[in-house]
Amino acid sequence: MTDAQVKVPAEYAGVLRQLADQQYQWLVTGVAGFIGSNLLETLLRLGQRVTGLDNFSTGFRHNLDQVRDIVGPQAWRNFHFIEGDIRNFADCEEACDRVDYVLHQAALGSVQRSIEDPIVTNASNVTGFLNMLVSARDARVKRFVYAASSSTYGDHPALPKVEPVIGNPLSPYAVTKYVNELYADVFARRYGMELIGLRYFNVFGPRQNPNGAYASVIPKWLHALKEGKPVYINGDGETSRDFCYIENAVQANLLAALAKHPEAANQVYNIALGDRTTLNGLHALLREMLGEHFPHALRQEAIYADFREGDVRHSQADISKARTLLGYSPTHPIRAGLQALVNQAVDPSRLVKAA
Repeated sequence: MTDAQVKVPAEYAGVLRQLADQQYQWLVTGVAGFIGSNLLETLLRLGQRVTGLDNFSTGFRHNLDQVRDIVGPQAWRNFHFIEGDIRNFADCEEACDRVDYVLHQAALGSVQRSIEDPIVTNASNVTGFLNMLVSARDARVKRFVYAASSSTYGDHPALPKVEPVIGNPLSPYAVTKYVNELYADVFARRYGMELIGLRYFNVFGPRQNPNGAYASVIPKWLHALKEGKPVYINGDGETSRDFCYIENAVQANLLAALAKHPEAANQVYNIALGDRTTLNGLHALLREMLGEHFPHALRQEAIYADFREGDVRHSQADISKARTLLGYSPTHPIRAGLQALVNQAVDPSRLVKAA
């Protein structure tokens, strides 16, 4: 599926028209990260003004450089970057100044990292989140959209996952993301703020880091298969996930910020495809797609390791609430998203969209 073949859902098309006609001031935290930099790119291409906040703990300057090269100098002039930390209240205050909409993506991700260092995870994901809430409240932002997580569902076995039904958290990371939702609910009721949480399910796409101990599975495997390096699968490979391409997550953020449905605000939403793919199936898809260009990938069998502590066995979202109240409709199924990444692996210039 190419960009030309993507059918833009009606509600999202309306939001894009609104942004083409009216300029707002946005704040994207974690702007140098994977999701943050993709949001920045989309907003700048739509002629919006954006403040970005990042401390480069997990984001990269080269992500910002890449966005600059994609959008061009005129759009780039609408971007103001603050190198700062959400754990520092003064940085949050500065970033929220005169902002209309906040897209809060800054956090320390990774279940495994939180198990190894829960204190650092809590400082960013709870203290940092509270700093942002208070700063946004004081700046009287119109709406605060934040990255929640499917990890909140914990050990509840039911599939698909529906927003009101959660289980016991399986990691400190999951605890922090649930605390975010609780804080958001209190701030909505006590201070009259409009807040929306987006429970992401395994988002993947361009500018996702393939390196390091906490790298996500898709960029990590894509890089390994391309380079002829081993691919490791935790468990038997039948663990399944609802993999969601980045364009779907970007759509959800903009819809959430500008949604007009009277019940849209002060909710949490699943953001995913509403489908699931096993790790074995994912590995087979990547081998098939890469094998057309890198024949050695077809010969690379997976190496199976132990199940990873804190991971849930299966995950799949019910996205009907987001469809109903936000108008969310995924445009990129997993095969289309993977193909876009493979195309970029073959020809990195494909990452640069026509400005």
